[in-house]
Amino acid sequence: MLLAVDVGNTQTVLGLYPDGELADHWRLATERSTTADELGVVLGGLLDLDVVDGICLASTVPVLVREWELLASKWAEAPLLVVGPGVKTGIPIRYDDPREVGADRIVNAVAAKERYGAPVVVVDFGTSTNFDVVSPEGEYVGGVIAPGIEISMEALFARAARLVKVDYMTPAAVIGKTTVGGLQSGLVYGFAGQVDGIVARIRAELEAPAAPVIATGGLAELIAPHSATIERVDPFLTLEGLRLVWELNA
Repeated sequence: MLLAVDVGNTQTVLGLYPDGELADHWRLATERSTTADELGVVLGGLLDLDVVDGICLASTVPVLVREWELLASKWAEAPLLVVGPGVKTGIPIRYDDPREVGADRIVNAVAAKERYGAPVVVVDFGTSTNFDVVSPEGEYVGGVIAPGIEISMEALFARAARLVKVDYMTPAAVIGKTTVGGLQSGLVYGFAGQVDGIVARIRAELEAPAAPVIATGGLAELIAPHSATIERVDPFLTLEGLRLVWELNA
């Protein structure tokens, strides 16, 4: 049974795959000081580590890779595959320095190409908002990195003394009648507009005006309904990419 693990800067997403199908999943806060033993205790409360016979890991937090290596050997007694340079992905990476590309971005592209074909654009709403592009030839050709929703709003609240934090939800109307409504409108429609503007430029550069756009990440469900370009939300795209990379390297 495979345990797919996506360690992001803010959250860690885990998926359990018996026989290639996602059976269960969890979302945890990423703590950079977490030790392998702490991970073992937490995971032991969620699943039976004895049934795990492989772990595939993508991490944007390098300091935690060693802790997952220790967890795999001590707690799960299972092989660990860390997605990175030298790992087969099945997709050509046309990037000036492929070592710079985050593992999560690569596995998103792998899964999107497998599920939706090429060309395809992935928008991942995480700590940053990442746009990753698969060309009509099926190659990963790069993308766009923009500030994420949560850090953008936190920066606004920190610098504007009279603004207060708001719930991340769709407002009743675009034109806000209250400060809260105005902030929520700026959040939802501002980021939806950002997506549509960037996607339009990507499609033009690719010369692929019909390239599908797939959204994933924690806040994808909030923004996608208000975007003119996002066609589908796939919340487990990254986990699926990890599964595909694991099978390719097994």
